[in-house]
Amino acid sequence: MRLCFLVEEHYRHDGMPNEVIRQLTAWGHRVDVVRPGGSLLRMNEAVASGTHDAWVLKTVSGGPGLTLLEAAAAAGMTTVNDARSIRGVRDKALAAAIGRTRGLPMPPTYAAAQPELLREIPAAEYPLVVKPADGSSGRAVHLVSSPAGLEAVLPALAGEHMLIAQPYVANSGTDIKVYAVGGELFATERCSPLHPDPAVRERRVPLSAEVAAIAAQVGAVYGLDLYGVDVLLGPDGPVVVDVNDFPSFRQVPDAAARVARAVLDLAGAGSATAAGCHPRAQGLPVSIPAQGATAARAGEVAL
Repeated sequence: MRLCFLVEEHYRHDGMPNEVIRQLTAWGHRVDVVRPGGSLLRMNEAVASGTHDAWVLKTVSGGPGLTLLEAAAAAGMTTVNDARSIRGVRDKALAAAIGRTRGLPMPPTYAAAQPELLREIPAAEYPLVVKPADGSSGRAVHLVSSPAGLEAVLPALAGEHMLIAQPYVANSGTDIKVYAVGGELFATERCSPLHPDPAVRERRVPLSAEVAAIAAQVGAVYGLDLYGVDVLLGPDGPVVVDVNDFPSFRQVPDAAARVARAVLDLAGAGSATAAGCHPRAQGLPVSIPAQGATAARAGEVAL
């Protein structure tokens, strides 16, 4: 197969997706790498040739890669993940609205185009978690204990665009990250970005049936195949606080091979997806592995 990976500068040297690209190349597939943040893109030529079996996006939220992926999708090409699905989770305000409407356990969410508008949130809703609607990698996330605390962080939020605010979910200081790849779910425990503790190291943990069902529901709700879900174990049960398309897959055994195989499977299923026969469209279940689960050419091109 011939694949096109859209990789922005932020991930230029990261293991994910570079290890996946190396794995695909070792299997004899051709992988063209486009860096949308550092290339002059000839948009009509980039998506008109139809020479790639699938386009894969690994970029930061708000980066230019999603625009190119959406252009490829509009031209009828297979994208990983679905371009509209990626847009649905990268806009955290939109993701919260979709998730709550579809029954996911997510906090109530306020959205504001200007930081000062957050002053209108009732005091009874505090403490709040405030973050950019297009944020990623823990950027500009603030735990605000009171309206006075909000005033203190408003200057730091001035450069952001849309913001969201959600009532804080009391937790132990760690959260559960569930990775979905190739129809399987893997859970890790890690330190919450709101409670940084260098002593807490990310590690694989057993995945409860309740959290597994929620993680599988996330894929169905947003139409994602490769994704991560951040879950807090709150006093009233698990709560979804973030969804990521194409995450790091840290602690997933044989992650590069698993992700590479999933990309190939999705690329091969492209025609079936267009016909509505993709496993997501059929509502097929996602499997949960046991804790001991097993498991050409590459080049950069300017488009």
